[in-house]
Amino acid sequence: MSRAVAEVVAATANAGKQREIREILAALPLRIRGLDEFPPIEFPEEGAEYEPNAVAKAETVARATGLPALADDSGLEVDALAGAPGPLSARYGGPGLADRERAAYLLERLGDVDGAGRSARFVCVAALAHPGGEVVTARGECPGRILAAPRGDGGFGYDPVFEVEPGVAMAELPAARKNEISHRARALAGLRGALEALLRES
Repeated sequence: MSRAVAEVVAATANAGKQREIREILAALPLRIRGLDEFPPIEFPEEGAEYEPNAVAKAETVARATGLPALADDSGLEVDALAGAPGPLSARYGGPGLADRERAAYLLERLGDVDGAGRSARFVCVAALAHPGGEVVTARGECPGRILAAPRGDGGFGYDPVFEVEPGVAMAELPAARKNEISHRARALAGLRGALEALLRES
């Protein structure tokens, strides 16, 4: 007997996030659809807190598509910068910057800060919204520190400057390893029960 398959829309235009969501949830019989399969959807303006941002994106896509939608909001928090850039990570340094330029701006801001001041964490809040209005959220964190210079060419965002294991940048990890320990993997693990409930309903 074949297993039931549930459809979920990944509420992100970020190709890296969409790929990771699919990889992390590959063990579940979900059909994860991309936004490119639907007419353009206008997202609400993002604020300065992870959970409201994630919920707003998921609810917007669920209403527009009539399908359950999975969104996340994530960021990098650096101790020496009082937790910045946080939920503003994707806009850090100003509009129009590429990932490598944002990472370079972060390293410039840190200057010669050393030791505990370079401690940091990736944070992710994931939200699963149903078209009927129900929303479930979960939070995940991945601790590490900021390197002095970028390393590796995997991942995206701040992965090349984030030391996640001694001497290893997030961007140097195989995708399978990253998807075991990342903040996104941990947040999505917290939604597993809600996703399994979708499968039972389908």
